[in-house]
Amino acid sequence: MNWIGVATLYRREVQRFLAVAAQTVGGPVVSALLFLTVFGVALGRHAPALGGVSYLVFIAPGLVMMAVLQNAFANTSSSLLVAKVQGNIVDLLLAPLGPGEFLAGLALGGVTRGLVVGMLTVLAAALFVSLPLANPVLCLFYAVGGALAFSLLGVVGGLWAQKMDHQAAVTNFVIAPLTLLSGTFYAVSTLPEPFRSIAYLDPVFYLVNGFRYGITGHSEAPPLVGILVVLVVNILLGILCHRLLASGWRLRQ
Repeated sequence: MNWIGVATLYRREVQRFLAVAAQTVGGPVVSALLFLTVFGVALGRHAPALGGVSYLVFIAPGLVMMAVLQNAFANTSSSLLVAKVQGNIVDLLLAPLGPGEFLAGLALGGVTRGLVVGMLTVLAAALFVSLPLANPVLCLFYAVGGALAFSLLGVVGGLWAQKMDHQAAVTNFVIAPLTLLSGTFYAVSTLPEPFRSIAYLDPVFYLVNGFRYGITGHSEAPPLVGILVVLVVNILLGILCHRLLASGWRLRQ
Protein backbone atom coordinates (compact mmCIF):
# COMPACT_ATOMS: atom_id res chain seq x y z
CA MET A 1 0.00 0.00 0.00
CA ASN A 2 1.45 3.34 -1.09
CA TRP A 3 0.39 5.30 1.99
CA ILE A 4 2.32 8.42 0.97
CA GLY A 5 0.61 8.43 -2.44
CA VAL A 6 -2.85 7.94 -0.91
CA ALA A 7 -2.23 10.71 1.63
CA THR A 8 -0.99 13.05 -1.11
CA LEU A 9 -4.05 12.42 -3.29
CA TYR A 10 -6.30 12.84 -0.26
CA ARG A 11 -4.70 16.20 0.61
CA ARG A 12 -5.12 17.28 -2.99
CA GLU A 13 -8.83 16.44 -2.87
CA VAL A 14 -9.35 18.29 0.40
CA GLN A 15 -7.39 21.35 -0.71
CA ARG A 16 -9.35 21.37 -3.97
CA PHE A 17 -12.72 21.88 -2.29
CA LEU A 18 -11.38 24.10 0.50
CA ALA A 19 -9.93 26.48 -2.12
CA VAL A 20 -13.50 27.41 -3.04
CA ALA A 21 -15.06 26.80 0.38
CA ALA A 22 -17.71 29.48 -0.11
CA GLN A 23 -19.12 27.41 -2.97
CA THR A 24 -18.39 23.86 -1.84
CA VAL A 25 -19.08 24.26 1.89
CA GLY A 26 -20.90 27.52 2.55
CA GLY A 27 -23.43 27.12 -0.27
CA PRO A 28 -24.74 23.69 0.82
CA VAL A 29 -25.07 24.83 4.44
CA VAL A 30 -27.12 27.86 3.39
CA SER A 31 -29.30 25.66 1.16
CA ALA A 32 -29.99 23.28 4.07
CA LEU A 33 -30.93 26.23 6.29
CA LEU A 34 -33.30 27.53 3.62
CA PHE A 35 -35.01 24.13 3.49
CA LEU A 36 -35.22 24.13 7.27
CA THR A 37 -36.72 27.61 7.27
CA VAL A 38 -39.27 26.99 4.54
CA PHE A 39 -40.44 23.54 5.63
CA GLY A 40 -39.89 23.95 9.34
CA VAL A 41 -40.87 27.51 10.15
CA ALA A 42 -43.52 28.02 7.46
CA LEU A 43 -45.10 24.56 7.67
CA GLY A 44 -43.97 23.35 11.06
CA ARG A 45 -46.72 25.16 12.93
CA HIS A 46 -49.38 23.31 10.98
CA ALA A 47 -47.63 19.94 10.63
CA PRO A 48 -48.33 17.27 13.26
CA ALA A 49 -45.57 15.90 15.46
CA LEU A 50 -43.87 12.87 13.92
CA GLY A 51 -42.23 10.10 15.91
CA GLY A 52 -42.92 11.89 19.17
CA VAL A 53 -40.91 14.97 18.18
CA SER A 54 -41.78 18.27 16.54
CA TYR A 55 -41.77 18.54 12.78
CA LEU A 56 -38.70 20.78 12.88
CA VAL A 57 -36.72 18.23 14.91
CA PHE A 58 -37.97 15.46 12.60
CA ILE A 59 -36.72 17.01 9.36
CA ALA A 60 -33.42 18.44 10.65
CA PRO A 61 -31.51 15.10 10.66
CA GLY A 62 -32.77 14.36 7.16
CA LEU A 63 -31.50 17.71 5.91
CA VAL A 64 -28.10 17.07 7.49
CA MET A 65 -27.86 13.65 5.85
CA MET A 66 -29.01 15.05 2.50
CA ALA A 67 -26.22 17.66 2.65
CA VAL A 68 -23.66 14.97 3.53
CA LEU A 69 -24.67 12.67 0.67
CA GLN A 70 -24.98 15.30 -2.05
CA ASN A 71 -21.61 16.87 -1.25
CA ALA A 72 -19.76 13.57 -0.97
CA PHE A 73 -21.07 12.69 -4.43
CA ALA A 74 -20.27 16.12 -5.87
CA ASN A 75 -16.67 16.04 -4.69
CA THR A 76 -15.56 12.81 -6.33
CA SER A 77 -17.66 13.15 -9.47
CA SER A 78 -16.49 16.70 -10.17
CA SER A 79 -12.87 15.84 -9.38
CA LEU A 80 -12.76 13.07 -11.98
CA LEU A 81 -14.78 14.95 -14.58
CA VAL A 82 -12.75 18.17 -14.33
CA ALA A 83 -9.52 16.16 -14.53
CA LYS A 84 -10.73 14.49 -17.73
CA VAL A 85 -12.03 17.69 -19.31
CA GLN A 86 -8.86 19.67 -18.50
CA GLY A 87 -6.59 16.80 -19.52
CA ASN A 88 -4.68 16.55 -16.24
CA ILE A 89 -6.13 13.10 -15.58
CA VAL A 90 -2.86 11.91 -17.11
CA ASP A 91 -0.99 13.21 -14.04
CA LEU A 92 -3.11 10.99 -11.82
CA LEU A 93 -2.83 7.97 -14.10
CA LEU A 94 0.98 8.26 -14.18
CA ALA A 95 1.23 8.49 -10.40
CA PRO A 96 2.51 5.34 -8.64
CA LEU A 97 -0.96 4.44 -7.41
CA GLY A 98 -2.85 1.21 -7.94
CA PRO A 99 -6.63 1.28 -8.53
CA GLY A 100 -7.32 0.59 -4.85
CA GLU A 101 -5.02 3.38 -3.71
CA PHE A 102 -6.44 5.78 -6.30
CA LEU A 103 -9.96 4.92 -5.14
CA ALA A 104 -9.05 5.35 -1.47
CA GLY A 105 -7.65 8.86 -1.98
CA LEU A 106 -10.64 9.99 -4.03
CA ALA A 107 -13.25 8.42 -1.77
CA LEU A 108 -11.74 9.76 1.45
CA GLY A 109 -11.71 13.25 -0.03
CA GLY A 110 -15.42 12.97 -0.80
CA VAL A 111 -16.15 11.62 2.69
CA THR A 112 -14.27 14.54 4.24
CA ARG A 113 -16.23 17.13 2.30
CA GLY A 114 -19.53 15.42 3.14
CA LEU A 115 -18.74 15.26 6.85
CA VAL A 116 -17.47 18.85 6.99
CA VAL A 117 -20.67 20.13 5.37
CA GLY A 118 -22.73 17.86 7.64
CA MET A 119 -21.07 19.11 10.84
CA LEU A 120 -21.47 22.74 9.82
CA THR A 121 -25.11 22.09 8.93
CA VAL A 122 -25.71 20.60 12.38
CA LEU A 123 -24.14 23.64 14.05
CA ALA A 124 -26.19 26.01 11.91
CA ALA A 125 -29.42 24.06 12.48
CA ALA A 126 -28.78 24.14 16.24
CA LEU A 127 -29.42 27.89 16.09
CA PHE A 128 -33.04 27.18 15.11
CA VAL A 129 -33.85 23.86 16.76
CA SER A 130 -32.63 21.92 19.77
CA LEU A 131 -31.53 18.50 18.56
CA PRO A 132 -31.34 15.60 21.02
CA LEU A 133 -28.65 12.97 20.62
CA ALA A 134 -30.03 9.52 21.33
CA ASN A 135 -27.14 7.45 19.96
CA PRO A 136 -23.92 9.25 18.90
CA VAL A 137 -22.28 6.03 17.68
CA LEU A 138 -25.09 5.31 15.21
CA CYS A 139 -25.05 8.95 14.07
CA LEU A 140 -21.36 8.66 13.24
CA PHE A 141 -21.82 5.27 11.56
CA TYR A 142 -24.59 6.46 9.24
CA ALA A 143 -22.86 9.77 8.48
CA VAL A 144 -19.57 8.08 7.53
CA GLY A 145 -21.27 5.14 5.81
CA GLY A 146 -23.56 7.41 3.80
CA ALA A 147 -20.72 9.76 2.84
CA LEU A 148 -18.60 6.82 1.70
CA ALA A 149 -21.42 5.28 -0.34
CA PHE A 150 -22.13 8.49 -2.22
CA SER A 151 -18.44 9.26 -2.59
CA LEU A 152 -18.07 5.89 -4.34
CA LEU A 153 -21.19 6.59 -6.37
CA GLY A 154 -19.56 9.87 -7.39
CA VAL A 155 -16.56 7.92 -8.69
CA VAL A 156 -18.90 5.93 -10.94
CA GLY A 157 -20.64 9.12 -12.08
CA GLY A 158 -17.34 10.90 -12.69
CA LEU A 159 -16.00 8.01 -14.74
CA TRP A 160 -19.16 7.80 -16.84
CA ALA A 161 -19.54 11.54 -17.48
CA GLN A 162 -17.70 13.01 -20.45
CA LYS A 163 -18.93 16.58 -20.03
CA MET A 164 -20.61 18.81 -17.47
CA ASP A 165 -24.06 18.08 -18.87
CA HIS A 166 -23.61 14.40 -18.04
CA GLN A 167 -22.74 15.16 -14.42
CA ALA A 168 -25.72 17.52 -14.12
CA ALA A 169 -28.01 14.83 -15.51
CA VAL A 170 -26.85 12.31 -12.90
CA THR A 171 -27.27 14.88 -10.13
CA ASN A 172 -30.74 15.97 -11.25
CA PHE A 173 -32.21 12.63 -12.25
CA VAL A 174 -30.51 10.20 -9.85
CA ILE A 175 -29.03 11.89 -6.79
CA ALA A 176 -31.74 14.51 -6.18
CA PRO A 177 -34.69 12.05 -6.41
CA LEU A 178 -32.92 9.50 -4.20
CA THR A 179 -32.32 12.08 -1.47
CA LEU A 180 -35.53 14.11 -1.71
CA LEU A 181 -37.81 11.04 -1.82
CA SER A 182 -36.12 9.27 1.08
CA GLY A 183 -38.37 10.51 3.87
CA THR A 184 -36.43 13.68 4.61
CA PHE A 185 -39.55 15.86 4.82
CA TYR A 186 -42.17 13.26 5.74
CA ALA A 187 -42.67 9.97 7.53
CA VAL A 188 -42.55 7.13 5.02
CA SER A 189 -44.87 5.06 7.22
CA THR A 190 -47.68 7.54 6.51
CA LEU A 191 -47.51 7.05 2.74
CA PRO A 192 -50.23 5.00 1.01
CA GLU A 193 -49.36 1.90 -0.95
CA PRO A 194 -47.59 1.34 -3.31
CA PHE A 195 -45.54 4.46 -2.51
CA ARG A 196 -44.65 3.18 0.96
CA SER A 197 -43.20 -0.05 -0.44
CA ILE A 198 -41.33 1.87 -3.14
CA ALA A 199 -39.81 4.16 -0.49
CA TYR A 200 -38.53 1.14 1.43
CA LEU A 201 -36.60 0.12 -1.70
CA ASP A 202 -34.67 3.41 -1.67
CA PRO A 203 -31.33 2.77 0.10
CA VAL A 204 -31.12 6.46 1.01
CA PHE A 205 -34.22 6.01 3.16
CA TYR A 206 -32.21 3.75 5.47
CA LEU A 207 -29.42 6.32 5.71
CA VAL A 208 -31.83 9.12 6.59
CA ASN A 209 -33.86 6.91 8.91
CA GLY A 210 -30.77 5.56 10.67
CA PHE A 211 -29.27 9.00 11.19
CA ARG A 212 -32.62 10.29 12.44
CA TYR A 213 -32.79 7.36 14.83
CA GLY A 214 -29.37 8.26 16.17
CA ILE A 215 -30.56 11.84 16.79
CA THR A 216 -34.16 11.41 17.97
CA GLY A 217 -34.46 7.73 18.88
CA HIS A 218 -37.34 7.35 16.38
CA SER A 219 -37.04 4.78 13.58
CA GLU A 220 -39.40 3.66 10.80
CA ALA A 221 -37.34 0.56 10.00
CA PRO A 222 -35.31 -1.85 12.16
CA PRO A 223 -31.88 -0.27 12.81
CA LEU A 224 -30.16 -3.58 12.05
CA VAL A 225 -31.64 -3.58 8.55
CA GLY A 226 -30.26 -0.09 7.98
CA ILE A 227 -26.80 -1.15 9.13
CA LEU A 228 -26.85 -4.12 6.76
CA VAL A 229 -27.99 -1.93 3.86
CA VAL A 230 -25.15 0.54 4.47
CA LEU A 231 -22.54 -2.24 4.61
CA VAL A 232 -23.83 -4.07 1.52
CA VAL A 233 -24.15 -0.89 -0.57
CA ASN A 234 -20.61 0.22 0.31
CA ILE A 235 -19.12 -3.20 -0.42
CA LEU A 236 -20.86 -3.48 -3.79
CA LEU A 237 -19.96 0.07 -4.83
CA GLY A 238 -16.38 -0.41 -3.67
CA ILE A 239 -15.98 -3.55 -5.79
CA LEU A 240 -17.58 -1.84 -8.80
CA CYS A 241 -15.36 1.25 -8.52
CA HIS A 242 -12.21 -0.82 -8.12
CA ARG A 243 -12.99 -2.86 -11.23
CA LEU A 244 -13.83 0.23 -13.29
CA LEU A 245 -10.61 1.98 -12.27
CA ALA A 246 -8.54 -1.17 -12.84
CA SER A 247 -9.94 -1.47 -16.37
CA GLY A 248 -9.38 2.23 -17.14
CA TRP A 249 -13.04 2.60 -18.15
CA ARG A 250 -13.63 6.06 -19.68
CA LEU A 251 -10.65 7.55 -17.90
CA ARG A 252 -9.60 9.35 -21.06
CA GLN A 253 -11.65 11.74 -23.17
